[in-house]
Amino acid sequence: MGNSLVHSQLYDVKNFLAKTITAIGDFLNETTISQLQLENDEDVNYHKLIFSTLRKLAVYSEEGFEACTVILQGDPFQKAAAEKTLYKIYHQCIEEFFSPKNDAWFENSRSAYTGKNSIKFYRTTAEQIQQLIKSLEGEFQRIREELEYYETDYRTKMIQSK
Repeated sequence: MGNSLVHSQLYDVKNFLAKTITAIGDFLNETTISQLQLENDEDVNYHKLIFSTLRKLAVYSEEGFEACTVILQGDPFQKAAAEKTLYKIYHQCIEEFFSPKNDAWFENSRSAYTGKNSIKFYRTTAEQIQQLIKSLEGEFQRIREELEYYETDYRTKMIQSK
Protein backbone atom coordinates (compact mmCIF):
# COMPACT_ATOMS: atom_id res chain seq x y z
CA MET A 1 0.00 0.00 0.00
CA GLY A 2 1.23 3.47 -0.79
CA ASN A 3 2.21 5.99 1.84
CA SER A 4 -0.68 8.31 0.97
CA LEU A 5 -3.28 5.56 1.40
CA VAL A 6 -1.87 4.43 4.73
CA HIS A 7 -1.57 8.06 5.82
CA SER A 8 -5.21 8.79 4.96
CA GLN A 9 -6.38 5.60 6.70
CA LEU A 10 -4.40 6.52 9.80
CA TYR A 11 -5.94 10.00 9.77
CA ASP A 12 -9.44 8.53 9.33
CA VAL A 13 -8.88 6.05 12.18
CA LYS A 14 -7.57 8.85 14.39
CA ASN A 15 -10.79 10.83 13.83
CA PHE A 16 -12.88 7.71 14.45
CA LEU A 17 -11.03 7.08 17.72
CA ALA A 18 -11.52 10.69 18.82
CA LYS A 19 -15.29 10.35 18.35
CA THR A 20 -15.29 6.98 20.11
CA ILE A 21 -13.33 8.35 23.08
CA THR A 22 -15.77 11.24 23.40
CA ALA A 23 -18.89 9.06 23.17
CA ILE A 24 -17.69 6.41 25.63
CA GLY A 25 -16.09 8.99 27.93
CA ASP A 26 -19.24 11.10 28.06
CA PHE A 27 -21.32 8.02 28.83
CA LEU A 28 -18.98 6.79 31.58
CA ASN A 29 -18.66 10.25 33.10
CA GLU A 30 -22.41 10.80 33.19
CA THR A 31 -23.78 7.34 34.03
CA THR A 32 -23.50 5.19 37.13
CA ILE A 33 -24.77 1.70 37.86
CA SER A 34 -27.03 3.07 40.61
CA GLN A 35 -28.66 5.48 38.13
CA LEU A 36 -29.73 2.55 35.98
CA GLN A 37 -32.08 1.34 38.74
CA LEU A 38 -31.41 -2.34 38.16
CA GLU A 39 -33.72 -4.89 39.73
CA ASN A 40 -31.36 -7.54 41.11
CA ASP A 41 -27.74 -8.43 41.85
CA GLU A 42 -27.37 -10.44 38.65
CA ASP A 43 -28.35 -7.38 36.58
CA VAL A 44 -25.97 -5.19 38.62
CA ASN A 45 -23.08 -7.63 38.06
CA TYR A 46 -23.82 -7.90 34.35
CA HIS A 47 -23.86 -4.12 33.97
CA LYS A 48 -20.55 -3.89 35.88
CA LEU A 49 -19.14 -6.25 33.26
CA ILE A 50 -20.42 -3.97 30.50
CA PHE A 51 -18.95 -0.88 32.17
CA SER A 52 -15.62 -2.70 32.51
CA THR A 53 -15.61 -3.44 28.77
CA LEU A 54 -16.46 0.17 27.97
CA ARG A 55 -13.57 1.38 30.15
CA LYS A 56 -11.20 -0.99 28.32
CA LEU A 57 -12.45 0.27 24.96
CA ALA A 58 -11.89 3.84 26.12
CA VAL A 59 -8.31 3.09 27.18
CA TYR A 60 -7.49 1.16 24.00
CA SER A 61 -9.00 3.95 21.91
CA GLU A 62 -6.97 6.59 23.74
CA GLU A 63 -3.76 4.61 23.24
CA GLY A 64 -4.54 4.16 19.54
CA PHE A 65 -5.41 7.85 19.18
CA GLU A 66 -2.10 8.88 20.77
CA ALA A 67 -0.15 6.50 18.53
CA CYS A 68 -1.90 7.84 15.43
CA THR A 69 -1.16 11.42 16.49
CA VAL A 70 2.55 10.72 17.01
CA ILE A 71 2.93 8.94 13.66
CA LEU A 72 0.97 11.59 11.74
CA GLN A 73 3.19 14.32 13.20
CA GLY A 74 6.37 12.50 12.23
CA ASP A 75 8.38 13.62 9.26
CA PRO A 76 9.06 11.63 7.18
CA PHE A 77 5.91 9.52 7.47
CA GLN A 78 6.75 6.10 8.93
CA LYS A 79 4.63 3.71 6.87
CA ALA A 80 5.74 0.57 8.74
CA ALA A 81 4.91 2.12 12.12
CA ALA A 82 1.54 3.27 10.77
CA GLU A 83 0.68 -0.21 9.50
CA LYS A 84 1.70 -1.78 12.81
CA THR A 85 -0.45 0.78 14.66
CA LEU A 86 -3.47 0.10 12.44
CA TYR A 87 -3.01 -3.63 13.04
CA LYS A 88 -2.89 -3.04 16.80
CA ILE A 89 -5.97 -0.82 16.69
CA TYR A 90 -7.81 -3.50 14.74
CA HIS A 91 -7.05 -6.05 17.44
CA GLN A 92 -7.43 -3.94 20.53
CA CYS A 93 -10.33 -1.68 19.61
CA ILE A 94 -12.30 -3.21 16.79
CA GLU A 95 -12.16 -6.82 17.89
CA GLU A 96 -12.77 -5.86 21.53
CA PHE A 97 -15.88 -3.97 20.46
CA PHE A 98 -17.36 -6.83 18.46
CA SER A 99 -16.22 -9.65 20.71
CA PRO A 100 -15.18 -8.49 24.19
CA LYS A 101 -12.84 -10.83 26.02
CA ASN A 102 -15.05 -10.74 29.11
CA ASP A 103 -18.16 -11.69 27.10
CA ALA A 104 -20.15 -8.59 28.06
CA TRP A 105 -21.95 -8.92 24.72
CA PHE A 106 -21.53 -10.71 21.41
CA GLU A 107 -21.82 -10.13 17.70
CA ASN A 108 -24.63 -11.86 15.86
CA SER A 109 -23.04 -12.13 12.43
CA ARG A 110 -26.38 -12.97 10.80
CA SER A 111 -27.63 -9.48 11.62
CA ALA A 112 -25.37 -8.07 8.94
CA TYR A 113 -27.60 -9.69 6.34
CA THR A 114 -30.78 -8.24 7.81
CA GLY A 115 -29.56 -4.67 8.15
CA LYS A 116 -30.03 -4.75 11.92
CA ASN A 117 -27.48 -4.03 14.60
CA SER A 118 -25.25 -7.01 15.19
CA ILE A 119 -24.31 -6.44 18.84
CA LYS A 120 -26.48 -8.52 21.13
CA PHE A 121 -26.53 -8.59 24.92
CA TYR A 122 -26.80 -11.77 26.97
CA ARG A 123 -29.26 -10.19 29.39
CA THR A 124 -31.74 -7.36 29.43
CA THR A 125 -29.64 -4.22 29.36
CA ALA A 126 -30.31 -0.62 30.30
CA GLU A 127 -31.62 1.49 27.41
CA GLN A 128 -28.76 3.99 27.78
CA ILE A 129 -26.20 1.25 27.15
CA GLN A 130 -28.12 -0.13 24.19
CA GLN A 131 -28.28 3.35 22.65
CA LEU A 132 -24.55 3.92 23.16
CA ILE A 133 -23.60 0.64 21.51
CA LYS A 134 -26.00 1.24 18.61
CA SER A 135 -24.56 4.72 18.09
CA LEU A 136 -21.02 3.32 17.93
CA GLU A 137 -21.62 0.18 15.91
CA GLY A 138 -21.89 1.66 12.42
CA GLU A 139 -18.54 3.43 12.58
CA PHE A 140 -16.87 0.40 14.19
CA GLN A 141 -18.16 -1.72 11.32
CA ARG A 142 -16.88 0.76 8.74
CA ILE A 143 -13.41 0.91 10.30
CA ARG A 144 -13.33 -2.88 10.69
CA GLU A 145 -13.91 -3.27 6.96
CA GLU A 146 -11.16 -0.76 6.19
CA LEU A 147 -8.63 -2.34 8.54
CA GLU A 148 -9.24 -6.03 7.80
CA TYR A 149 -6.48 -5.74 5.23
CA TYR A 150 -3.93 -5.17 8.00
CA GLU A 151 -5.06 -8.30 9.77
CA THR A 152 -3.80 -10.52 6.95
CA ASP A 153 -1.08 -8.26 5.53
CA TYR A 154 0.71 -7.62 8.82
CA ARG A 155 0.62 -11.29 9.82
CA THR A 156 1.98 -12.27 6.41
CA LYS A 157 4.84 -9.80 6.78
CA MET A 158 5.67 -11.13 10.27
CA ILE A 159 5.70 -14.73 9.06
CA GLN A 160 7.89 -13.87 6.06
CA SER A 161 10.40 -12.00 8.22
CA LYS A 162 11.06 -15.08 10.39
